[in-house]
Amino acid sequence: MPTPPRLTDRHALTLHRARARDDAALFLHETARDDAKDRLQMVNRSFTDVAIVTPFPRIWQPAFPTARCIPDDEVLAVEEGSCDLVIHGLCLHWADDPVGQMIQCRRALRPDGLCLVLTLGGQTLHQLRAALRQAESELTGGLSPRVAPMGEIRDLGALLQRAGFALPVADSDPLTASYATPLHLMRELRAMGESNALAARLRRPTRRAVLLRAAELYTQAFGSVDGRVPATFEIITLTGWAPDDSQPKPLRPGSAAQRLSDALGTAETPLND
Repeated sequence: MPTPPRLTDRHALTLHRARARDDAALFLHETARDDAKDRLQMVNRSFTDVAIVTPFPRIWQPAFPTARCIPDDEVLAVEEGSCDLVIHGLCLHWADDPVGQMIQCRRALRPDGLCLVLTLGGQTLHQLRAALRQAESELTGGLSPRVAPMGEIRDLGALLQRAGFALPVADSDPLTASYATPLHLMRELRAMGESNALAARLRRPTRRAVLLRAAELYTQAFGSVDGRVPATFEIITLTGWAPDDSQPKPLRPGSAAQRLSDALGTAETPLND
């Protein structure tokens, strides 16, 4: 198989995450953790062998004290068929091979095991991305990679099927945070460990003029009446099950015993070929 393109500078990402010592800045991981726990409470099943893929085990471990927390390395440190639950916790957007990550999660599951993936979606930081694009284009005449690409819900949902999961479900939960200025948002992204770690990024500091112009454009386009600015974070949740014969199967096309028009009490209008 061809090697996937190198998206992330893993060394830079590791250094950025090591600076994320303020747990208050990791509110997105706390939100994902709490959402995962709420969803699992609605599943009528007990899980005994749990693996959590996360760069911040200190956020997840207290809520899942018996789980094994493993880093989001290219090769996940989990044995095949060793789990009945795998949670991939808000780090898929940095994966060079997201399909490979999903396949590894499926292989780690026993039949009818559950995989729960929480990841940042395509609407995340759309305000900041737009402001940076315009500012850099105006002042430098070009664009450089600054924000990790994040998939849309339809594309991310398709990953479950490509990885071989059964009963796939994807849903989105946009969150809006408020900051005093766009520069405060940029500082918090650094505190989150989410600074630019793209392999193709510029290897020199961004010009101050570009940052100030981006902040100005951001405030003009998105600022609120109280002077603060919003930032969107979209958390997409993917749910899939390792295939098992006990799971419900879709009916074969054409096997229905009753027409939908009869059930709805309406007339059926054939389509022209």
